Amino acid sequence: MKIKILVCFLLLFSICLNAQQIAKINVSNGKVFRFENFYSNYVDARNIDIWLPENYSNKKKYAVLYMNDGQMLFDSTQTWNKQEWGVDETITQLKKEDKIEDVIVVGIWNSGKNRHIDYFPQKPFEALSKAEQDSLYAAKRLNGHSVFSGKVQSDNYLKFIVTELKPFIDSNYSTNKIAKYTFIAGSSMGGLISIYALCEYPKVFGGAACLSTHWPGIFKADNPFPKAMQAYLKANLPVAKNHKIYFDYGTETLDAMYEPFQLQVDSIMQSKLYSFKNNDWKTQKFEGENHSEVAWRKRLYIPILFLLKK
Repeated sequence: MKIKILVCFLLLFSICLNAQQIAKINVSNGKVFRFENFYSNYVDARNIDIWLPENYSNKKKYAVLYMNDGQMLFDSTQTWNKQEWGVDETITQLKKEDKIEDVIVVGIWNSGKNRHIDYFPQKPFEALSKAEQDSLYAAKRLNGHSVFSGKVQSDNYLKFIVTELKPFIDSNYSTNKIAKYTFIAGSSMGGLISIYALCEYPKVFGGAACLSTHWPGIFKADNPFPKAMQAYLKANLPVAKNHKIYFDYGTETLDAMYEPFQLQVDSIMQSKLYSFKNNDWKTQKFEGENHSEVAWRKRLYIPILFLLKK
């Protein structure tokens, strides 16, 4: 049985290596390698983009920043809304100024229709009553479409990252494998799953950057999920001083919903002994900024510097 498992793993490893290609996207520095339809036993196959800096060398050890919604990171000419995070520009500039550690970026594409069920924190959801869960499953987007495409499966999404993707990255790139140099980031629902990942796997991730975190979970503020998520954080936030957690929010469009929830989470952070002074937590408000890649790009340097500062 063990031999069969090993053979299957080696076959998958070979397939993934053969699938690697330089992605045809515009970056200002470095290169992006793409693994199309990266297979998982847990969730839908998806593309994985890996950004390596211009001077990438196997003689160095690199921190790794895993980023959700990976198709939105590098090239606005190829994104659905013609916006991007500008990750390569931000990291390159901070590195040029010698402010951050060497780092590579792993962009994990979302799965499209199943994005919400991949990113919705599962344990706080399952702590709700059946009636409360059903009320969330019945939620609609602003355009009238259903929010959820199926059952919440974020625990499987994290298993994919931790037990399939990370071992692959660590085996094929010159990474520093320990939690202190492993980070996860995202915005909106991508921010929500990032803090959940840190809580579920504190020995894997040393920090999380959560921009415009979508604390309501759905598109109506008055629902039972935020309290369940807050209770989960009270019980599961990892030990302060060993991890770094970044939150932020704007005040316009969808971000206008977030401040009351973020303030409640900030109180939980303080109760768990996180502090700005100890540099293990930061929350920032950006007046006048909206819920978009344009807004996140403007301030991306702040969480990158916070997580990776030399």
